[in-house]
Amino acid sequence: MILEGLRLMAVGMFTVFAFLTLLVGVMKASAIFFERFADHFPEDASKEPAARRSGNNDGEVALALVVAEAYRRGQRI
Repeated sequence: MILEGLRLMAVGMFTVFAFLTLLVGVMKASAIFFERFADHFPEDASKEPAARRSGNNDGEVALALVVAEAYRRGQRI
């Protein structure tokens, strides 16, 4: 019974070690890929428009809080 537990522990530790090693390898490979092909991925494509980024969003936050509180109380807006 002790040997079965030790065997199960060894298999589990090997599985975790193999998965983490594979994960590190995939991350390094993706880093090399994105460094090599960085010119194909423009940085400006993923950014929000300047008008949305620079504005004050206090009104949106207040509206979200009112809606969340109404939902919590079971009220309809």
